[in-house]
Amino acid sequence: MKLVRFLDSGTVRYGRLEEETIVETGEPGNDWLVKQDETGVHFKSSEVQLISPCQPSKVVCLGLNYRSHAEEMNIPLPKKPIIFIKPSTSVIGPGANIIAPPQSKRVDYEAELGVVIGRKAFRVKAEKALDYVVGYTCANDVTARDKQPKEGQWTYAKGFDTFCPLGPVIETDIDNPESLVVQGFLNGEKVQEAPTSDHYFTVAEIIEFVSGCMTLLPGDVILTGTPSGIGQFKPGDKFEVAIEGIGTLDNSLISGS
Repeated sequence: MKLVRFLDSGTVRYGRLEEETIVETGEPGNDWLVKQDETGVHFKSSEVQLISPCQPSKVVCLGLNYRSHAEEMNIPLPKKPIIFIKPSTSVIGPGANIIAPPQSKRVDYEAELGVVIGRKAFRVKAEKALDYVVGYTCANDVTARDKQPKEGQWTYAKGFDTFCPLGPVIETDIDNPESLVVQGFLNGEKVQEAPTSDHYFTVAEIIEFVSGCMTLLPGDVILTGTPSGIGQFKPGDKFEVAIEGIGTLDNSLISGS
């Protein structure tokens, strides 16, 4: 099942995407794992604007979680997950423009798998962690690389407005998040590709670690790290994140100066 948020004449609505039709549903409450009732209204997907499939209170991200990425960065794999936060103001949806901040001279793309939390989670054990997940989405952990020195400041470099594209859907029918393939395309050319089996920490282990620190709320998102092949993109470039079974998220970079 593919869950979406979309705009209809400026009104935010929720629904379920079925091929070219969106079946409108009620707004999810405190438990996204409970199937929402249909309103009886249908929309053609071509006639509405998809936006980010959820409105997270926070986006928790992992650094260096693909073995291949740690190798390309020449950094040893961490003993525990390295986490940082992207604020809710960084979230945009499919097709929306990423704005390059004037204080940065280099903006990078990072294709990632996003995990969408479905119900309140706190101190969840790994063996039960996937029970708190409503589904998965495509994500781009956009980074002002020249604002990310080795000594820290990851949130500053990655927290600019528009720096967290999500979408186009939340796919609920994925049994094993460690058996997917994440790809990134820069202006149509494939620049990133890796299976999620290359994760150093699994999705379940990540949820246990993060929820041991903070309460995860319905609609919150965890980004699970990026494969090797990260690089710069410039105003006018388009970057696409494609994950089998989920879909393709595309966004273009524009100048913010």
